[in-house]
Amino acid sequence: MNQTRRGFMGKAFGAVAGVGAVGALYAMKRSWDPLPSVKAAGFTTIDVSSCAENKLVVEKWRGKPIFVLRKTAEMVAAQDEAQNARDIIVEGAHFMIAIGLCTHLGCIPAYREDKTDFKCACHGGEFDSSGINTVLPPEKPLLIPPFKVTGSTVVLGEEGEVYKKMKESGLIA
Repeated sequence: MNQTRRGFMGKAFGAVAGVGAVGALYAMKRSWDPLPSVKAAGFTTIDVSSCAENKLVVEKWRGKPIFVLRKTAEMVAAQDEAQNARDIIVEGAHFMIAIGLCTHLGCIPAYREDKTDFKCACHGGEFDSSGINTVLPPEKPLLIPPFKVTGSTVVLGEEGEVYKKMKESGLIA
């Protein structure tokens, strides 16, 4: 009878230890997974259909300001092919979508509607309405975040076909 009791106690202890080990492994895995807030911060959806022409809209993606500027027909016509190549075309409208941080010191440039350009007050750098640096010291244009166009929305954080083509052509570093 001692053998059966000892065997039962061994099996019971093994079962409890197994359940505890599974619980501990589950808790460790959950602690390694990113939080839902972190996952959600990876993607930002912007409905550009409500954007007015020549009015800057600032969104937030991964803690960074995102400039969304719907260009007027005059702005598009006044720019050359290289400038317009950086535009994101959504339902026939041209948009400049870029990370709103100066590539020189990380300042946030201000948009000047009357001149349709961006001016960085810290050091006098300027960017045109395509985000291309026109007055130094910034030596690089404003960065374009990964995006995917779906209907009238732009999803930031996901590489779509248009983004991949821009990257292949060297427009995006």
